[in-house]
Amino acid sequence: LFSLSGGECQRLKIAKELCKKAKKGALYIVDEPTVGLHLEDVDRLIDVLHRLVDAGNTVVVVEHHPHVLAACDFILELGPKGGPEGGYLIAKGTPESIIKIDTPTAPYLKKTLEGIL
Repeated sequence: LFSLSGGECQRLKIAKELCKKAKKGALYIVDEPTVGLHLEDVDRLIDVLHRLVDAGNTVVVVEHHPHVLAACDFILELGPKGGPEGGYLIAKGTPESIIKIDTPTAPYLKKTLEGIL
């Protein structure tokens, strides 16, 4: 008997969707799909998510991984903290615009983007 983590289950669901005949207009919502992944696997996951978008779908990712955030078209940053002190929209925009705002995510995202750009 074995069990899968939440991230592993989501990745299997994504793989299953990619094996189906191409659809357009689907909405995919994934929650922290990078949990437990090696950086190379994170890059592969980002490629898969981009393939879903390129096929005409919408992908919403709840994530903290800066490499995933750097690959997003648009970010909604919630905060300023977690739990009862969080959940407020503190920043929105492209990754390039988020790094210009003083938010908890901005320094990590900036470091990642500087490594990419």
